This record gives sequence, C-alpha cells and structure tokens, in this order.
Amino acid sequence: MTPKDSNKIGLFAIIKEDFSVPFKKDPAINSKIELFFNYPGLIAIVHYRIAHRFYQRGFKIFARILMGFTQFLTNVDIHPACKIGRRVFIDHGIGVVIGQTAEIGDDVTIYQGVSLGGVSLEKIKRHPTLENGVVVGAGAKILGNITIGANAKIGANSVVIKDVPADMTAIGIPARVLNKNKTQETNAAIKLPDVDKELFNYLIEKINLIEQTIHSNPENSKKDAQLQNIYENYIRCIKDE
Repeated sequence: MTPKDSNKIGLFAIIKEDFSVPFKKDPAINSKIELFFNYPGLIAIVHYRIAHRFYQRGFKIFARILMGFTQFLTNVDIHPACKIGRRVFIDHGIGVVIGQTAEIGDDVTIYQGVSLGGVSLEKIKRHPTLENGVVVGAGAKILGNITIGANAKIGANSVVIKDVPADMTAIGIPARVLNKNKTQETNAAIKLPDVDKELFNYLIEKINLIEQTIHSNPENSKKDAQLQNIYENYIRCIKDE
C-alpha cells in the first residue's frame, strides 16, 4: 500500500493502528500510558495525520502551526505535506526531520536523528521516497529525490545520496550498497556488518605479520629492540612531566 492509499482509510482507524505499532516493534514498552510520555515519534506521527488532512483541505497555515507546536513538543520535524503510509514507527524520535516532498511507505521504521532532506531549492520533488518495510538506522541522512527500495536497510550515520535497490543494505559516507539481506527477520532490528571492526582486525593481523618478518631476521630484531627502547624512554618522559 502506498501513502496515497492511506487517505482512503478513516483517520481514526489509521491513528488506532499507529498506537498499536510500538507494542509490535519495541520490547521495552510495558503499558499503554507510556505511549503518551515516552514515544515522541508516535505523538509526532499522530499530529502529522491530523495536520496532513488539514493541509490537503487547504488549511496550510494551520497545519504548519500544528506541526510547529509538535516540533517544540517532540523534537520531531515533519512537514504536513509529506506522505506517510501506515504502521510507520519513529523509534525514540529525537532529531528526526522529514521534508515536504518525502514519501514513506507502510511498515517503515525510522530511528532517532534521521533526516529525509532535500538538496534543491526548486519547487519539485526534492526529498527521498522510502518504500514499504525500509529500516533507517539512527543518525542516517537520506538526501535528494532518491528511492530506497522495499525492505532495504540503511546503516546508522550513513549518508545516502543515490538510490538503494530493494532488499539491499547500504552503509557509510557516502553510503554504498553491500549485499542482499538474506535474513528473514520479523522485527525491525538492524544487523549490519561492523566495518570498523573488520578494518581493525586487518590492521592487527598485518602488524603481526610484519613483526614475524622482523623477528625472523636478526638484524631487524636489533632495530626493533632499539625502537622499543626509544618508545620506553618516551613513556618515561611523559610520566616525569
């Protein structure tokens, strides 16, 4: 179902559905009362639903004022003109920005600090489209009129400026597509490879290999011992200061 189809369903039916999503996607929740005090992303989505209907009916200033109040209340900035599908979950919510021409499909999960931003000042489709089932990690920036395919995953703090195909994973700055998501997960948890960990593992193994090469040559072993003495002298100087 597309965001456009959400308009065919009653407003209160969609809001009721929104309130049920945290119980499916957040194991930390214990009570319905928490929905009103601990889920700013949910409150922002509910306010957006109302403001969006007003915006569509020509009450654009009122809709903007409502979302301005919502931004103050929740620290989530959603433009009332954007299109958001059903069962969208903004987890934690703080710092999320969703631009005017952004489109978000059904069952999308967005974590804190995410920006769906534009890179153009023209009055065109300048914000991204997130298809059904997309998961966007904390702090990710998705910029421009690009499309994130269905069930794709965007790693935390990634900067995405190109389309990401469906069922793929993108990480990094700028984001690069890794490989197909082979895991069949029922929740929205992001399980991405730890690139920094892989790099450190490589460096450690490389250093071990170099040390083995050095120690296999007696002359190199002497130079290595001299370097070790220099390093120890350096450490002593620091402690003496």
